[in-house]
Amino acid sequence: MRNQFVETSNVKRYQGALAALEQRGAQEACLVVVDGLPGLGKTTTLKHWVAQNGCVYLRAKKEWTPAWFMNELLESLRVHPPHAFAKKYAKALEELALRQDAAMMGRRAFGLVIDEADHVSNKPSILETIRDISDMIELPTVLVGMGKVNDHLGRFPQVASRVSQRVRFEKMTEADVKALVAARCEVPVADDLIKFVHTVSGGYNREVLEAIANIERFGLRFDYGPEGVTLADMAGQVIFTDRRSSQAVKVPEAF
Repeated sequence: MRNQFVETSNVKRYQGALAALEQRGAQEACLVVVDGLPGLGKTTTLKHWVAQNGCVYLRAKKEWTPAWFMNELLESLRVHPPHAFAKKYAKALEELALRQDAAMMGRRAFGLVIDEADHVSNKPSILETIRDISDMIELPTVLVGMGKVNDHLGRFPQVASRVSQRVRFEKMTEADVKALVAARCEVPVADDLIKFVHTVSGGYNREVLEAIANIERFGLRFDYGPEGVTLADMAGQVIFTDRRSSQAVKVPEAF
C-alpha cells in the first residue's frame, strides 16, 4: 500500500481552520479544538501537519501535572528540563519562541499539538499552563480530543475565550473513500467495491485502510478486468475486521 497522505474533507476543514486562525482579530485567541470519534483520522492528520512544518506534538496523559507536562514539552524540544517549575516554564517559552521565529522566517506554520486532550481538558492547572504559554508568545495550540474537550472547556471561560477555531472530524464520504483508495491502493478498484467499502466501514479511516490492504493483497494475485477489482471478484473474501464485534466482515457471495 502506498504511503501517501490524502486530503479528505476532514483534512480540508482542518486546513481551513488554520487559515482562519491566521486572520483572527484577537491575537491571544490562539487555541484550536479538533474533536471527533476515534478512527476518523485526527491523529494522522495532525502528525502529518506536525511533520510537514516542524511543529511540536505531545500526547496528553491521564495523570499529567503541570510539571510533568512541562518536562515532556521540554524533552520534545530536546532541552534538558531544569528543576524549578518557573525555570521550566521560562525555558519552554524561550525555545518555542525561537522555533516560532524560525518558522516565520521560513514562511512555515508553527504550533503546539496536544493529542488525547480529553485527559486534561477538565484540569484547570494544566489548562492554565497551556493558556499561559499560548498567550505569552501568541502560539497556535491545537487540542485534539474525542468529543469531550469542548464540553469541558465550557467550565473554564478564561480558556474557552481563547478558542478561535473548532473542527469536528466526521465520517468519510464516499468521495473521500474513493480518493483514499485511488491514492493508497496499488491495484485499481471498481466503483461498486468502493461503494461497498464506504457502506460497511461506516466512513471510519481505520476500517477503510484495512479494506484497502486486503483488496490490494487480493488484487496482486488476481487477474482483474479493465474496471479493476470488483465486488463480484472479491465475493466471499474478508474485507476487514469489525472493531466492535471483532468479527470478519466479508464481501457477500450474492448481491
